[in-house]
Amino acid sequence: MELPDIEESRRPARVVIISGLSGSGKSTAIRALEDIGFFCIDNLPIVLLPKLIELFPRTTDEIEQIALVVDAREARFLDGFHENIDRIKSEGSRVEVMFLDCSDKVLIRRYNETRRRHPLAPESTVEEGISREREILKTLRQKADQVIDTSEFTLHQLRRIISEHFSQIQPGHEMNVVLVSFGFKYGIPSQADLVFDVRFLPNPYFVQELRGETGLSSQVASFVMAADEAGQLIEHVTEYLDKFRPHYDREGKSYLTVAIGCTGGRHRSVAIVEELSKRLRSDGGPLVIRHRDINRT
Repeated sequence: MELPDIEESRRPARVVIISGLSGSGKSTAIRALEDIGFFCIDNLPIVLLPKLIELFPRTTDEIEQIALVVDAREARFLDGFHENIDRIKSEGSRVEVMFLDCSDKVLIRRYNETRRRHPLAPESTVEEGISREREILKTLRQKADQVIDTSEFTLHQLRRIISEHFSQIQPGHEMNVVLVSFGFKYGIPSQADLVFDVRFLPNPYFVQELRGETGLSSQVASFVMAADEAGQLIEHVTEYLDKFRPHYDREGKSYLTVAIGCTGGRHRSVAIVEELSKRLRSDGGPLVIRHRDINRT
């Protein structure tokens, strides 16, 4: 019996690279990916990644999804980061880079709680270590497909977000649309590509029986969508994405993050994201929904 040609049986690997600041949740993220079936490696020098992928014969019975952490501990290898990523892509692998960010205030608090020294400033202050690390990772952050600010996330929330994100997005080369609801009072999501403000819509917060609900409830959704302007907004956003999504895709973006914001991120923005998702799902493209501030009070 003729044996199959390993090279011909290979399929493009899916490679997820997690990077970010020390204390931002990279270890939590990589464990979440391991739980959903990724082969995970912590702190692999990026120069070794092409060889690692080459060693994995990607048949239907072998490893197809790889996740690894790349951070400032391997600063001497980061200069060649983008060259190595381009090489992997040119050989048929799909690569997604997710950067975990966090405010200095929260990072300092986390270090104080654990009494750890910053890895880039073992003999100095945590503040100096954070500043040095931000400078080292600045270019990598700018080039990341996704930037997630973990300042307000618990470990459990971050695990859930990572698991849901990579479970919903299917491997392939089509760009993924990520819909995020948020509250302007907590800041615009750092990863947003497009931002739409829905604070002009009637606010369910001022209706006593709706105040304690969220945009996921049918009552709140009906209240928000009863405004003519809500339907008009949905139509305009849908038309925009239908027309311009192929152009973003052609530029090689892995994700297009559309952020919908209201005041607190619990009512109007959530309802609009849910309604918008119904329209976009009919297109059959990859879609992820994230309600960033829905549990805030």
